Amino acid sequence: MTSGWILSLWVGLGGFAGSLARYGLSTASQRWPVGWPVGTLTANALGCFLVGVIAGLSDRGGIPPAARLALATGFCGGFTTMSSMIYETAAMLRTGELLHASLYAVGTFVLSLSAFVAGIAAVRALARIGGGPWS
Repeated sequence: MTSGWILSLWVGLGGFAGSLARYGLSTASQRWPVGWPVGTLTANALGCFLVGVIAGLSDRGGIPPAARLALATGFCGGFTTMSSMIYETAAMLRTGELLHASLYAVGTFVLSLSAFVAGIAAVRALARIGGGPWS
């Protein structure tokens, strides 16, 4: 059995690599200015595909748990959090939890968008008050 700190190190290394890959993809996608985030769409699709491959391999015993953590949690987590959300939703669907999966997927989108809007509103409110890095 691998110790917790070794597994954490593998997840961290995977996250580092995923974050670098995401930055590279974002930089490369700026060559095609189409008016919407091609890099994000591509990262989400690729990350979800990769998590699907990893899950499929894990289900068949074709990938060790430590490698799954490094790749799915680490790399894909650093590359895109969308892949984690899709993996979790798919796990609920596989166990027949259609209502929970639907609520989780819709709830994640609505909550995330709401939090994003709230963050912008908070910065704008602090800018109106003035002072510090907010103005």
